[in-house]
Amino acid sequence: MKIKKLTEGFKPKSFMLVVALFTIGCYSTQCQNANHTEVATKTSTIKKDTPMKLNPLNEQEQYVILRKGTERPFTGEYTDKFDKGTYICKQCNAPLYESDSKFHSGCGWPSFDDEIKGAVKKTVDADGQRTEITCANCGGHLGHVFYGEGLTDKNTRHCVNSTSMLFEEGSASKKESVATKAIFAGGCFWGVEYYFQHAKGVLSTKVGYIGGHIQKPTYKEVCAHTTGHVEALEVTFDPSQTSYEDLAKLFFEIHDPTQANGQGNDIGPQYLSEIFYFDDAQKATCEKLIGQLQIKGYKVATKLRKTSTFWPAEGYHQQYYEKEGGTPYCHRRVSRF
Repeated sequence: MKIKKLTEGFKPKSFMLVVALFTIGCYSTQCQNANHTEVATKTSTIKKDTPMKLNPLNEQEQYVILRKGTERPFTGEYTDKFDKGTYICKQCNAPLYESDSKFHSGCGWPSFDDEIKGAVKKTVDADGQRTEITCANCGGHLGHVFYGEGLTDKNTRHCVNSTSMLFEEGSASKKESVATKAIFAGGCFWGVEYYFQHAKGVLSTKVGYIGGHIQKPTYKEVCAHTTGHVEALEVTFDPSQTSYEDLAKLFFEIHDPTQANGQGNDIGPQYLSEIFYFDDAQKATCEKLIGQLQIKGYKVATKLRKTSTFWPAEGYHQQYYEKEGGTPYCHRRVSRF
């Protein structure tokens, strides 16, 4: 069963102390670059056979991007910049962060609570104390990511060196205009998200609640079985890279669609197997796949419902396994098609 993690709010009297601690904490942890460079098991060195065009770097940029250094706090070009646009990697021009995810943390470096899907790689430092973030395309050092500070709903802070980035006006992805959504409910939403997060063509995932009769339900209320909501996953995907049918097949293979009272040991109405379709085409696709499973002998319990308001879950539920590590306890992929 899941255990809710509580994040304490900031008291007014402690605000200045918190700001000071963020500044000292980020600088003291990130500035151990000399030791970190010696002990890190992975570097930003690009393999000679990698067909990638890299931009030339000056001495300061090499210090930060290649040797994992840290610029001084409150000196970066983008710390207090909040114009609309996209932050890209200075070394390879790969899009990293949209301006919509940027927020003011007071730590002295640009702060983001989310990255562009697949743009940032997270690696626990050799000392096990921090998580380094690097450009997933070229391996250039960006900074570190911190969780559990309660600064935004996503409870995540990417602390990034301005030196590692360039700013461009406009959105990074032309896919936004064609992005399509799907909503699946198959037990604990942590496990469902785990399998969809890195699926081909998936742009973003968000866990939440759907199908109930009250607005803005909380996790506690849903678990009390008084709202009628189920735990679900909202998937945003690029139909030029994957199809709704492929995603629906994945859904039927990562949970038990024949279990009518929950998933595994998670029993209750919030864990039921359901698909919330956006249009008749999605509904028809699901009906076709259910028919195929029934022919194979599966007694499918999955229900189909027209989509309703999807309420995002609390920040500590989002990307749970990515932040906490481990693997789902009641989900595993089984080939069924």
